[in-house]
Order: sequence, then C-alpha cells, then structure tokens
Amino acid sequence: MSVKSYAQAIRDVLAEEMRSDENVFVMGEDVAEQGGIFGCTRGLLDEFGPKRVRNTPISEAAFVGAGIGSASCGMRPVVELMYMDFVYVAMDQLLNQAAKMRYMFGGKATIPMVVRGQQGIGRGNAGQHSQSVEAFFMHIPGMKVVMPSSAADAAGLLRTAIRDDNPVMFIEHKALYASTEEVPDDPEFTLPFGKANILREGKDVTLIATHLYVGMGVEIAEELAEEGIDVEVIDPRTLVPLDKETMIQSVKKTGRAVVVHEGHRTAGVGAELASIMAEEAFIHLDAPIERLGAKQCTLPFNLGLENAVVPQKEEIIQAIRKTMHQ
Repeated sequence: MSVKSYAQAIRDVLAEEMRSDENVFVMGEDVAEQGGIFGCTRGLLDEFGPKRVRNTPISEAAFVGAGIGSASCGMRPVVELMYMDFVYVAMDQLLNQAAKMRYMFGGKATIPMVVRGQQGIGRGNAGQHSQSVEAFFMHIPGMKVVMPSSAADAAGLLRTAIRDDNPVMFIEHKALYASTEEVPDDPEFTLPFGKANILREGKDVTLIATHLYVGMGVEIAEELAEEGIDVEVIDPRTLVPLDKETMIQSVKKTGRAVVVHEGHRTAGVGAELASIMAEEAFIHLDAPIERLGAKQCTLPFNLGLENAVVPQKEEIIQAIRKTMHQ
C-alpha cells in the first residue's frame, strides 16, 4: 500500500495499463507536455511518446469521435475531457455512436473506450465549468457511468474501466484530486462495477451519497451518532451498472433514506434512486425519502453563491433529522 492523492492514483493506473497493453493510449487537450490541467497524465509523454500520449485540437466532437473510431478498430483509448461540461459538444458522438454501435452491429463491434475528466464545484468556475453531467449518461443505454469518491476507488475502478469492452464515462471531481489515502500497489488491483461501498453501517437511516458527499456523509454520521442517530453511509461507486440490492437491503433494515448529490435535484440521480427505493422497498419505509441536490439554477461564479446552490452539510443533517422525526 502507498499513500497517494486521487490525481496520482489515476496517473499511476494509466501508466501501468499503458505498460501492460500497447493498445492503451491517452488523448485530449494538454495531456502531453502539460500533463493535463490537474496533472493526471503528468510524465506519460516522456515514457510513452507522442503516439500514445496525444494532444488534441479544441474540438471535443472530433477527438471523442477519433476515440470511438480507434476503439472500434481494437485500440483502448482513454479520452480526457478538460472539463466534463465540454462533453455536451460531443453528445452525438457519445450517445448516438459509442453507446449504440455494439447493438447496431449485432455485437460484432466493441467500443473499449474510457472518457474521463472532472466536474463539480469548489473552484468558482461558474456555470460552464462546474456542472454535474452523470444523469445524462444514466439515461442512455449502452454506456457505463463511474463516479469514484476516493483515491483507492479511482485506481480500482479506472483499471476496470480501461479493461472493459464497453464505453465508460469515468467522472472525477475537481475538489477530490488533492485528497489522499492508501492505495494498493498491486498492478492487478481492480474494483468491480455494480458493487456499492458501505462506508459505515447503521440501523436508523440510510444515506446514499456521491463524490464529495461521501466523505461528508461519514463525518455527518459520526456527529449524529452522538445524538443517538445511527446512519448507514453508502457510495454507489457506479451509477451504471447500479447496485440496487445493497441500497434496497439497507433501506429494508433502516426504514428511512436520504439521497444527496451535487447535480441538479430536478430529474437528477437522486430522483432515480428514490424511485427505485419507493418501488422496491415501499412497505419497509417508515418515512418519505429525502432527496437533496443542486437548486434549479446556473452555478454561480461567486464561491459563496456557489455554496448556496448545492447541498451543504447542515442541510443534509437537517434532512436526516427530519426523516427521523416523521
């Protein structure tokens, strides 16, 4: 085990997979000499050269399309988007091509491509550089959606993503890159898709959280334990495939659920998770499901206003207390 940052864990897995499989290569804006704006490809150009670490023009539609083409021909591209917000420029390539090609060709074509990049708040990057995009990709069949909340999860899930024969949206968070923890040194360390992580077991209420809210959820659970409220904290890790069973079994045990994510609350991930629990565990619920997400407005540039838009720690605590007293 080695202590690594979230960004370093990603960088090391990219290097290890490129060493073990010559078909793996990296492409994106400023991924070569600069090593990506958050350093996730730093040093790869020196080791693997410009054929396997490729800077691209500022045209997401073009280089995502190139990634799809290379994947269909047997390569394993890892396409970096500088900001996940820019994925909207390439939606036709992703949703109409990458997600559907295996189906359209009767299983004869595979698209082993990873599209990775960061999203979210924390730097005052405003409305075009702070969005959360995961709900869009949950909606379209044919793509896997991964949201690691820690360095170890980023390492294990990225290695699984690169080795998968389907297109994977690997969604990181800008505010997590500097976070550190112990990461296995094993170059074969992987984490399976579709297996949630129970970070803390509890008997009173289930808290399902993604990205930044996972760590915050554990902190909240420890604080509320002093009030006699026992919170179970679950990180889905992957939204597609989704580990419904862990979530439902937890709700059957606790009888209460709170879902929190950074994307907009309206038609967001929380709406889907809440509907699953309502459909499959309704008779076990002792209170309505509480759902927290960003307010339905553009994310502000000002950090204070940014925090006013997305759920804060005290709001989550109040949601847990509310469901406990209903």
